[in-house]
Amino acid sequence: MQPWFIATEKFSAHWGDAWWKYIEWSGLRQLDELVSLDPMLCPTLFKTIKEEYWPHIVYEDYALDYFVDLDFLLDQLRLANASDYNLLRVVRNPCNDPTPDGGSIVFEFLGYDLVDISGSASALTNCGGFPLAFASDELSSKGLLTNLARALQVQANLRASYPTEDHANCHLWSISRAIAL
Repeated sequence: MQPWFIATEKFSAHWGDAWWKYIEWSGLRQLDELVSLDPMLCPTLFKTIKEEYWPHIVYEDYALDYFVDLDFLLDQLRLANASDYNLLRVVRNPCNDPTPDGGSIVFEFLGYDLVDISGSASALTNCGGFPLAFASDELSSKGLLTNLARALQVQANLRASYPTEDHANCHLWSISRAIAL
């Protein structure tokens, strides 16, 4: 499975009132930072797709923010003088836990997110909870599930227990974050 790459805004206590309102609403008091592919909570750094991006991005309706070329993405981040962001290595619907790729950037595995198939919201952290599928206290300090078998079970539980809820029909994403740039 080819990894994709995305640069997202960080969401943590540095956001002040917005962070504390989110913690109060979500009840996710264990979070020290939210690392997610939810575009409302952790939006991409690049708000528009430039013409020069096309050879380097994924061609899917909801996935235009994902790059297949890490070096190109790093160049764009340097050109934009970007700072204080998360550079993520992600795999959609992985069959196995992620393995180090041996590239020049070191990525640390953080966990698994479940984002609805339209790419609009994380079922784990932006839907008010799905108690028939998982308990909020199962999520890590980053708002992710850390075990692949459990993440697959939660994905199945969401679909089975909430068949009419759009946000319960999810892709499973492994998320690793760059730790040294």
